[in-house]
Amino acid sequence: MPRLFLFSSLVVASFAFAAPARAEFRVCNGTQNLVGVAIGYRAQEGWISEGWWQVPASTCATLIEGELQSRYYYLYAEDAARGGRWTGNVNMCVAENEFKIVGVEDCFKRGYQQMGFKEYDTGRQGSWMVQLSDTPGTQEGQK
Repeated sequence: MPRLFLFSSLVVASFAFAAPARAEFRVCNGTQNLVGVAIGYRAQEGWISEGWWQVPASTCATLIEGELQSRYYYLYAEDAARGGRWTGNVNMCVAENEFKIVGVEDCFKRGYQQMGFKEYDTGRQGSWMVQLSDTPGTQEGQK
């Protein structure tokens, strides 16, 4: 009987001290190559695009920490070794090096490049994860 009580106490204690789930927007790289990732979203100051996160093969990176504030997020990624891209039809600005750009208009005039970002509807979930892979298919999901 004392052993059962001790085991029950440990199980209850492990739930009582469990860390809360983290809210975030994550990208996981399911390829065998390094991938550069940029994200876009709507903020108070307007449309924002920012990057680059370098996500090594078979790892994940957190692009936004904390509770997601928007319903829609936009993603663009490039395979550093093979030049493959994950794109969409929402045009946003990107720069060659690390960037945070306000606005999506006149990218070229402002000295940036324009790329097509893919839209992700998070359904107002607090967290979201995108899985990049070499094969087509579902590459998104709530956390």
